[in-house]
Parts: sequence; C-alpha cells; structure tokens
Amino acid sequence: MDVRDFDFALPPELIAQEPPAERGTARMLCLDRSSGALTHTTVQRLPDFLHQGDVLVVNNTRVFPARLLGRRVPSGGAVECLLVGRVGGAEPPVSAGPGEYWHALMHPGQKLRPGALVQFGHSPLIHGEVIERRFHGRRVIRLWTEDGTSIDAAIDAVGHVPLPPYIKREDRSDDRERYQTMFARRRGSVAAPTAGLHFTRPLMVALERRGVELAEITLHVGYGTFQPVRVTNVEDHRIEPERFEIPDPTARAINCALKEGRRVVAVGTTTTRALEAVAATHGGELVAGEGSTDLFIFPGFTFRVIKGLLTNFHLPQSSLLMLVSAFGGYHRVREAYASAIAQRYRFYSYGDAMFIA
Repeated sequence: MDVRDFDFALPPELIAQEPPAERGTARMLCLDRSSGALTHTTVQRLPDFLHQGDVLVVNNTRVFPARLLGRRVPSGGAVECLLVGRVGGAEPPVSAGPGEYWHALMHPGQKLRPGALVQFGHSPLIHGEVIERRFHGRRVIRLWTEDGTSIDAAIDAVGHVPLPPYIKREDRSDDRERYQTMFARRRGSVAAPTAGLHFTRPLMVALERRGVELAEITLHVGYGTFQPVRVTNVEDHRIEPERFEIPDPTARAINCALKEGRRVVAVGTTTTRALEAVAATHGGELVAGEGSTDLFIFPGFTFRVIKGLLTNFHLPQSSLLMLVSAFGGYHRVREAYASAIAQRYRFYSYGDAMFIA
C-alpha cells in the first residue's frame, strides 16, 4: 500500500489544543465494523456499547516529564532534549563515565556532537554529555547530578510534560495531571496512551455495573509510537521496539474470555499492539511476562485477540491510523474520519474518541 492512501485534509482548528473542560465529557464516534454504521454519541455512553462479560484492557503506563530545556556548556546556547528511554544492557555505551545513559532527541542537532556538554535546570542541576550520534537526530546522552539527587527525581523536578508538537502552546502545570490516565502507575512513557484519558471513576462504576471486566497491561510509549513514516510503501516502515509487560491475571482473564467467546476490547493502540504481539508469537494465546515489541499493524493484519477498540483520532499517514484502518477496515475508517471532520470532532491527543467493534 502507498502511504499516501492514509492522507486526509484536516482543518487546523479541529486539532485540540486543550483537554475537555471536564474529563470524561468528550464526544465519541462509534463504527460498526460489520455494517459500517456510524453513531455519534459521548464517551459517557460507552457502557451502552459494551456487553456483559467483555474484558476491557487498559494501559497503566505513566508519562514522565521527558522534555528537558537547558543550555550548552560553555556557550550558553539553548538546547532541548526529549528523553526517549534508557539505554539497555544489551547496547553498552562507548563511554564508561558515571551516570545514566539515555536515548534522546536533541536540538539543535548539528551543534551537539559527541563530547558536547549541556546542563538542565537549577535545583537540582542535571549535567549531560552527548556520547553518540545516531540516525534522524537521535543521540545517546549521559546524565548525572552532583548533589546525590537521583536522575528520576531530578527529571521530575526540572522536566516538562512532552506534549505532542501539534499542540501549539507551552506545557502548563495542569498538564502533569491531565496528560495522565486514571490508570497511570508504571513510569516510563514519553507520550500518554490517549484513549485512556477519557476514563473517570463514574464511568468505571458504570462499566462495572454493566458486567465489564477490567484488565491492565503496561506498554511504555516511546519513539516507536509517534515516529514519522518516512517510506513510500507502507510495508517498508519499521517501528522501534517498545517495552511491555503482561501480568499473569491479565493473561488468564483474556485467555478465558477468548475460550468462552467473550470480547476483548482494547483501550488504545498501545494496548492493541502489546496484546497482538504476544498472541502472534504464542499461537493466539496471551502469556504473562515482559518483553519488547516492534509490531507494525497495517491493513491485512490478522487480529487474534481484540474484538473492540477505543481510540482517539490520529495523524494522517501515521502508523496509528494504519492500525485503526487494519481493525476497522480501510474504507470504513476513511468514511468515519470524513464524518468526524464534517461533525467538527476534536482530533488527536486531547481530542474526542472513536469506538470500533
């Protein structure tokens, strides 16, 4: 398939710059996969579209303030750093200096060569050294503090919420709460699993009364989820691995539902990728454990687990839109997006929701 097949024109004013005034009040467009029927409603009506015995699977990852603003040393020039993830044990850095080693996107890239020194914040002060240059602006950077503050604590103190670039404003203190789902517990993401932003305690109570079972997984959203598709043919795109964990209770609940013919409904594309990646390597069953996945889902993919998907509206030509099109059907998703635009739905991370089943 041609990547351009997933393009569409979106009026800029439909890109949500702010979350809804109250969490859980977003609109929701429902797509029936079998008939193509569209229903316009709200997220608060989600229980009406779920069945007793459905297993609703959410991602409990937590966003950390991964955007660091600082200065180069000694010039004082401005520098920006987006921490993507810690360097794993299987890829040791070339330097053995003290501190932590992170993958990062840095700006200005041309001036930040190996050996360049940077500083972030004041109290605490985070020191950084560029260790390696990699493709597409990527760096390996060493971070350390001098006062004994842990790197995680220092990042929490001086870092900024990494709002997506299509939100054209600076982050605010309230984004630290609004850009987290109510399920967020496991620190490690640079972007929120945004379908989960719609959930509230009253909605969870309503789902429980409906007889819907809740299960949790963890997939830490990294660069792989939002990296641009730079190829012409969809099949040539590759996604960088992202870490996940499937707890034993979740694996057992899903396997039981599959055997009994009950639906598994994923909240978000991140949840979908984790579940389908594990099932693809274990004969269609879920197996508890940790790992990483670079699974890229596009039309033609065979879904082994999920029968329903709650998601937000995604960027043109993005891997996330390709996943949604694989599940909902290419032409039906295009029609749904056209309807959402005509009905003035709010798009992207802080926008409205879409339910496909």
